[in-house]
Amino acid sequence: MGALPKKKHAKARSKTRKASIILKLPALVVCPNCGELKIPHTICSKCGSYGPKKASDEEKGRSKT
Repeated sequence: MGALPKKKHAKARSKTRKASIILKLPALVVCPNCGELKIPHTICSKCGSYGPKKASDEEKGRSKT
């Protein structure tokens, strides 16, 4: 047989432990081109820019290998 607890744990004890495990909200910054909120260091989903450059401009310089 498997191991069993000697005494019952209170619901408050379990919930107190689980309350410290929280989901963190992602950090958001304002896009300098369109003003929309975006995740830092990623391409803006609205205007498609990454910093001062357009994402489509960077893709043109790359080769598809």
